[in-house]
Amino acid sequence: MAFEIRKIRLSQGARKLVREREEYFRLMDQGVSSREACRIVGINRRTGKRWRNGTAPTKKRPARPARVRARRVVSPSRHLTLEERLYIADQVWAKVSVRRIAADLERSASTISREIRRNRHPVNGQYRPHAAQARADSRRPRPKHSKIGTNPELRNFVQDHLGRRWSPEQICRALRSQFPDRPKMHVVHETVYQALYIQGRGELRRELAHALRTGRVRRKPRRQAQQRQPRYSHPMVMISDRPAEVDDRAIPGHWEGDRATRSCTNLSGLTDWRGS
Repeated sequence: MAFEIRKIRLSQGARKLVREREEYFRLMDQGVSSREACRIVGINRRTGKRWRNGTAPTKKRPARPARVRARRVVSPSRHLTLEERLYIADQVWAKVSVRRIAADLERSASTISREIRRNRHPVNGQYRPHAAQARADSRRPRPKHSKIGTNPELRNFVQDHLGRRWSPEQICRALRSQFPDRPKMHVVHETVYQALYIQGRGELRRELAHALRTGRVRRKPRRQAQQRQPRYSHPMVMISDRPAEVDDRAIPGHWEGDRATRSCTNLSGLTDWRGS
């Protein structure tokens, strides 16, 4: 669909001339001159020059940098690259929607939204690509130190309550209730289990693993189907193997039937009961 100049040239608020700006840069990328692109889009030549070169600072307005037209970048990695963050910053500056940015980068919209929310400036809320890359890199180094290994107070609390035969779930709830305003004292129960089971960490005493209610000192593998605990302790009894006296419905307990087949097996019985 060809671009059409808007007939009503009213102010669009924060999204003023967004379509015109996108069409202007698209034409510039195709080799069209600035004069011709301004004529096709229907804008003043000064407007195109301001979009291309930026604006100078004034008393009422700071300097606005030139909009660099980022090329589409598609990365096979599951982590965002610096080129992708530069593209995101350019599109956020141009007021482009998150879904549009995600479609251009072939990423999920939630990935782009989470990137902008987590890595933007904590004070002014601006998304700066190089600062965002630095924040992401600072969170990525592995292995990370556990809270229990770096916090002596937390480690002593966990060891003391494990010695009292408390479960890791009870310990985590007790930490949140006794230290509500101290996030450094809050852990999840998986952190406690890893401190006990994973070799070489040394965050908790090895003998405390025997204090668990299961009595295990290592995890029980449950990845494969034959390693998992069955849902029922006894084998399931099929309806076709039920005793013959159940069909007579002489005993009140036999009227319940099986939950999954109650609507189909007891339908005739309900009809007889209503008629009797």
